Amino acid sequence: MKVFAGSSNLALAKEIAGYLGINLGNCALSRFSDGEVHFYIDENVRGEDIFIIQSGSADANFHLMELFLMIDAFKRASAERITAVMPYYCYARQDWKDRPRVPISARLVADLIEKAGANRVLTMDLHSPQIQGFFSIPVDNLTSAPVLADFIATLRLENLTVVSPDAGGVGRARVFARRIGASLAIIDKRRPSPNVAQVLHVIGDVEGRDVVIFDDMVDTAGTLVLSAEALKKEGARRIFAACTHPVLSGQAIERIQNSPLERMIITNTIPLGEKANACRKIDVLSVAALFGEAIRRINEGSSVSSLFA
Repeated sequence: MKVFAGSSNLALAKEIAGYLGINLGNCALSRFSDGEVHFYIDENVRGEDIFIIQSGSADANFHLMELFLMIDAFKRASAERITAVMPYYCYARQDWKDRPRVPISARLVADLIEKAGANRVLTMDLHSPQIQGFFSIPVDNLTSAPVLADFIATLRLENLTVVSPDAGGVGRARVFARRIGASLAIIDKRRPSPNVAQVLHVIGDVEGRDVVIFDDMVDTAGTLVLSAEALKKEGARRIFAACTHPVLSGQAIERIQNSPLERMIITNTIPLGEKANACRKIDVLSVAALFGEAIRRINEGSSVSSLFA
């Protein structure tokens, strides 16, 4: 087994390698003067079980291209098996035709990963579970719920309610609520255009209760802040948020800082910028151990399913 890393989330890659007790593989990533990606492998990988860690972070287009070229290089270097480890699977929000004449971007990315030569994909909290069906190769979709739940337990919250910020996330929120022994509420939301949300009302009892808004990602934080404000109006006592992927684009940090949220709990599937690291409301948890254990089990041919629970 050898583990290599793209440029998207080197800190997480090093943590994963540390968990496995190995060093990251030797390779060189750079750019030509016109911006094209230049990559080469600086060690023998013939017959090896290769894991490439590359997240779809801030510059998703560039990092995807890096991943495709890395996969192609390992395929041409006669690696035995190539697993694309994508802590955050980008372009996942367009996973069906919600209107005429739009792409199904999540399917296109899946096709490109396979065409590049990947034999397997390891990811975390896909925006929609159906994306696994876009692949004809095995996909392991880990969940950050155990890491988030353990941290929330340390907060000793009272009369806890887990809130789904929209109808699409109800299944995810219900499973998380069951894990931490909480009740469930739902935000009735409309999205008239991308990155624009309108909260209509809260379905469920939150008055006088501690609440955790649970979602797979936070992008502009518009939905999150509107949800927090709606919950405050409904009488929620303390308001927290927990999510896996901190995209945090645009004015997200400022919105979170000025919102009724007491704390926002996220993971390190995407590296944070300086502004996010300085935000006193944000707590970052590591998922390196989950990915490291999954990689170890895939390499050994043992069961990974217990990590999904």
